[in-house]
Parts: sequence; structure tokens; C-alpha cells
Amino acid sequence: MMTTMTLNKNKVLLGLSGGVDSTTAALFLQKKGFNVTGFYFEVIGDKSEAAEDAKKVADELGIPLITFDASKKFRDIVIENFLSSYKIGKTPNPCVLCNPEIKFKLLLEHADKIGAYYIATGHYARIFHNLSTEKYFVQRGINEKKDQSYMLYRLGQDVLSRLIFPLGMSKDKGEVREIAYENHLSNAGKADSQEICFLQDDTDYINYINEHGYSAPQGNFIDKNGNVLGTHKGIHCYTIGQRKGLGIALGKPVFVTNIDPKTNNITLGGSDDLMKFEIHSYDNFFTETGSSSIPSTIGEKFSCYAKIRYASQLAKAHVTKEQNNKLKIHFEQPQRAPSPGQSIVFYDSDIVIGGGYIDNSY
Repeated sequence: MMTTMTLNKNKVLLGLSGGVDSTTAALFLQKKGFNVTGFYFEVIGDKSEAAEDAKKVADELGIPLITFDASKKFRDIVIENFLSSYKIGKTPNPCVLCNPEIKFKLLLEHADKIGAYYIATGHYARIFHNLSTEKYFVQRGINEKKDQSYMLYRLGQDVLSRLIFPLGMSKDKGEVREIAYENHLSNAGKADSQEICFLQDDTDYINYINEHGYSAPQGNFIDKNGNVLGTHKGIHCYTIGQRKGLGIALGKPVFVTNIDPKTNNITLGGSDDLMKFEIHSYDNFFTETGSSSIPSTIGEKFSCYAKIRYASQLAKAHVTKEQNNKLKIHFEQPQRAPSPGQSIVFYDSDIVIGGGYIDNSY
């Protein structure tokens, strides 16, 4: 529920994870004269080391810290999706779901409660404001190696219109650490956080899935002609493009090229079999409309740049709308190992215009 409190444009609620990026982002905002409050949300439930780190750096910065236990909501939405996706042969990206459904939603809710107009995080990205349409968009960060715009494509106008990315113009992570050292922040040398925040350091994702009862039964490795090559441990143990850990020797390099949850078969093939000119996406989201509706400014057939995973390069693509709000994407150059459950994100130059989840039903 929206508060009736007047929102102060000098006040910012910043997601403070305890890491060097979010801490330095808070420092940048302070130096610009903003009144900063930190916000830490717990995803595991027990008081973690990260929570203690967030409290420590908040004290060092001299800012108040709000701590919120979001573990139940996080478990019901993000972890449940993570577990169920692997069981049906998809490779989920928890951050893509968490950002709109948990992190930024909580930031807005608590910003309203304390009267802060702006929210902020330590992401390496920027905000672009289109003055002619009065719409806001995520823009790629200056630091291409650290750019995190891919993870943020599902944020709506309610979030983007109030969002600040203090690190968006940072050219190098080393510069960020150096600023942290210069300001005597205790976490200046802290390692970057792991990819999946809710996994403990000694737990891999397969064990985590097995422990939660979401494992899939054994099945067959097959070639593209349907010939049985061996037995796999369960489709939750594999991702498209995987080569290591297959437990099968065929005298030549082979990769996972397809995972079929209906037949429980995993197809193995060569590197060339991973290259795809065409993919499809579902549950698409466009920034301008805040829904699956394609903006009229783009049209139901449009060309753009796109990337099929966080670390991939932008590639020229042509997009066509299909039935049930699905999209067909044809790349001018083939893309390696598009993985069902991962996202394809669309860009107009360096501006994120939308994206969707890669489909596996074709």
C-alpha cells in the first residue's frame, strides 16, 4: 500500500548487501549530498555473515540500516522456481526473478515507509530517461565487463523512475575498491559475492536440489538420431552446452545439446550442434509498456541487439511476434547453446527495451 507521506527527493534507500559495490555506492550518494539509509533483506532466514557485514559498513558510513527478513517470500518465489526449473530441464537465473519480485519491490515499499523518493543499488548499470515519452529504461553500464543490465530487464516504470545506479559510470572495479580503501571501509578487499546467493559455500546446486527432493530420475543419453549412448543421472544435473561431468566416454568431445523433460532423454552432440540461428521466447516483458505488449514504437516485427546470457556479447537479431505472446528471434550470426529458462534480453544500442525466457518447446 502506498504511503501518504511526502517523499523526500534528497533521501535514498539503498540496498546494502555488505559487499564493496553497494557500500561504495552508498559512499558516492553521501558525497553527492543525499541522505542515505541502508536496506538489507535476508534471504536464508538465519542471521548470516552478510547481515553482520551490512551492519558493520552501515556503522562505518554513519547511516541507519533497515533489516528485513524476506526468507519466506524468497523461498516461495525464487527458490521454488529454481528447484522446479531444473527438474524440467531448464536452467534458471534466480537474479532475473528476484530483482522485480523481491529486491526492488521491497526497496520501493520500505522507501515509501521512510519517505525516501529514491532507491539505489550497487549494480553496474545506468538509467536512461526518454524525455519525449517520459519513460525510463535500464542502460548498459560504462564498464562492459561488469555491466549488469541483463539481470534488470524485468523492472517496470514504478521502479525505474525512482532508481539510481551510483556505479553506472564506474569504468573499472579496481577503481571502486580503491575508493573503498581510501575511505577506510572494512570490506574494501572482500571478494565478490557468489553467483547463487542462497547456496552455502560448500553446497553445489545439484546437491541442493537433491536435498530438497526435486531430483529427476535417471534416463538415457542419446545422439541426434535417437541411438542410446548411455545413462544419465537425472536431467536436473545437466545444462545445455555442458561437456564436463557427463560420465560417458565416446572417444570425441560431446556436449549436452538438448534436454527433453517429456522423454527424460538428454541428447549429446558436437560443438556445431550447439549453434542456433533461431530461438523462441515466452513470458516476455517490455520496459515501455510494463507488460508482454510490444510498444507501438517498436512494432510486432523489429530488429535489435540481443544477448542470450549474462556473459554473452550483443548480437544483431530480428524479432517477430507469434501466438500467445511468444516471440521468434532470428540472429544474423548463430548463438552458442541457448538454454531454456535463461533469458534473452533485447537492446536498442545500449538501452534495454525488454526480454523474455528462452523456450524449449520447439
